[in-house]
Amino acid sequence: MGWFNMGLLFFSSMLFALASASSRNLPIIPFDEGYAPLFGDSNLVIHRDGKSVHLSLDERTGSGFVSHDLYLHGYFSASIKLPADYTAGVVVAFYMSNGDMFQNNHDEIDFEFLGNIRGKDWRIQTNVYGNGSTNIGREERYGLWFDPADDFHQYSIVWTDSQIIFYVDNVPIREVTRTESMGGDFPSKPMTLYATIWDASDWATNGGKYRVNYKYAPYVAEFSDLVLHGCAVDPIEHVAKCDNAEAIPSSVTPAQRIKMESFRKKHMTYSYCYDKVRYKSPPSECVINSQEAERLRKFDPVTFGSGRRHHGKRHRHSRGSQTEAASF
Repeated sequence: MGWFNMGLLFFSSMLFALASASSRNLPIIPFDEGYAPLFGDSNLVIHRDGKSVHLSLDERTGSGFVSHDLYLHGYFSASIKLPADYTAGVVVAFYMSNGDMFQNNHDEIDFEFLGNIRGKDWRIQTNVYGNGSTNIGREERYGLWFDPADDFHQYSIVWTDSQIIFYVDNVPIREVTRTESMGGDFPSKPMTLYATIWDASDWATNGGKYRVNYKYAPYVAEFSDLVLHGCAVDPIEHVAKCDNAEAIPSSVTPAQRIKMESFRKKHMTYSYCYDKVRYKSPPSECVINSQEAERLRKFDPVTFGSGRRHHGKRHRHSRGSQTEAASF
């Protein structure tokens, strides 16, 4: 297919570009130039500067927006401020998907922010699906070193033909490297960027134990500094348009890798690679880190140790595309 080959050639050449490039070098675009409302009507409010958006959840509905274009690889980023106070059951998502085009074999790259009860912190979940591989959940969960409801923080996704990197404030927190064994499970088809806020009471907080309490509504998530920097794909002709592309940070530098390892050591609370309840043997792409394995085993000896019993259930949920998450 033309778009695939062109995208691979273009982004393979970019791997040799400025790997340490910062998103500060990439253009921030007005909302109307890159995005359109997805759902929620008046629950989506565009700021007067045209570059900031508020998404809210109330008793009526959640809300969301979507990029105008499909992209095959690139750098996608937003500064986000999450709702404060009691947020159990609330999910804010910043993700890429092509579920509307490929309902049975969609790809997806997720940042999901999971709300909590008062006094408990927000949690971040990242996930990757390729070719409809929802039977293999590739979730990881983390705490943060700051309160994401106090101020804006930057969340970014880098996607190339061989790598996916998740960043928080320019600190890489997860790196997914394509392996031959993954086959089509690595996202490889053009995707659209989405941002949503919605009621996920059935699974988001302690497996559904704590639900959204609309006494605290509206729940408002604020988005700004929107960056869409990738290889846009014509939805009809499937031709990649990369004329205006610049270098993107396409690999983790040695200094960033030290920060990533430190983050994962301090803040990661779940990784599918170490879940002995779900997988008797780790999926083939997993690279087992003995220190991570030992720390998670001490954190949750049932899930990451013996695997004999499990406190929690799997729930399938939808926000325009189907993914599967486990509560831990």
